[in-house]
Amino acid sequence: MQSIASDRPARIQWDAMTTVAVLGSRYPNFSIEQEIIGDVEIVSAPGKTADEIVEVAGSAEIIIAGSLPKFTAEVIPRLPALRAIVRAGIGVDNIDLDAAKAAGISVCNVPDYGTEAVAQHTLAMSLAALRRLGEADRIVREGGWGFDPLRPIHVPGEMTAGVVGFGRIGRRVAGLLLLVGFGRLLAHDPFAEPDAHGVEPATLEEVLSASDLVCLHAPAPPDRPLVGAAELALMKPGSVLVNTSRGALIDDTALATALATGTPKVAALDVFTPEPPDLSIFDGVTDRLLLSPHMAWYTEESQTEMRRKSATEASRFLDGVPFNNPIVTPEVPR
Repeated sequence: MQSIASDRPARIQWDAMTTVAVLGSRYPNFSIEQEIIGDVEIVSAPGKTADEIVEVAGSAEIIIAGSLPKFTAEVIPRLPALRAIVRAGIGVDNIDLDAAKAAGISVCNVPDYGTEAVAQHTLAMSLAALRRLGEADRIVREGGWGFDPLRPIHVPGEMTAGVVGFGRIGRRVAGLLLLVGFGRLLAHDPFAEPDAHGVEPATLEEVLSASDLVCLHAPAPPDRPLVGAAELALMKPGSVLVNTSRGALIDDTALATALATGTPKVAALDVFTPEPPDLSIFDGVTDRLLLSPHMAWYTEESQTEMRRKSATEASRFLDGVPFNNPIVTPEVPR
């Protein structure tokens, strides 16, 4: 097998019997992972349940995990060989980090892939929602005609857009919104004040109350949704809320109530809690939803980038090299 680098240190404690589990993927094969990690056994499963995770990955030293498998405090002790979890993505909501640290399990993520894909998906959902394309599609499919039910629709130049979270993705979304020509662009970031040209720093309350379009790109708070009933009540009538970041950012019950009042008028959602979502909570307002199945990150190119970076992290761990993006580094590794 081709190794990741010709000067890679010898793997004294690892050999062809080493098992790497890839959970939560739909790849047709693991040629990318095998090329980078080398001569190890690779096993795979969706990892939808705790029993499935344990059955498939019970002897794995490393798990490369998508967003679906849940590594809870109950599951982690059932994986006695596990030494590291590589989260093939940004969020680590599906991993009990305290339990991993206590068990001596290292954890890392891959935060720097798919930026353009997520930003473009956010823009696509934003413009589709503002143009009421989902509702327009239903009108025609149901035998209707005309756009009176869709009024009012405005050009971006007459609207204010707001971005919550101004990291790598939020900054790129802001750039795309400026290119589209929104008349005003506000941004809020709880960790750093936005400093991009053409972007006005604002509080969360200012973003919500002044924006016709609000795009969420922030990490999920640990204790409560960032956008609950009080925050939704600040939004403008007829506005649009877009979430391609974390399902836990929004209180879904409060959102269903707010959609019924038209503040916001449309919610465009790519992420949910749980996934797949229970949409029964939105009964009566489903016509005000624009939905996609946690695919904002996906293009063939971004998927390849994510796989290569995830496999590289696994390879680094096997070689005794620190992760590029460590999340948990136990004092006493397993």
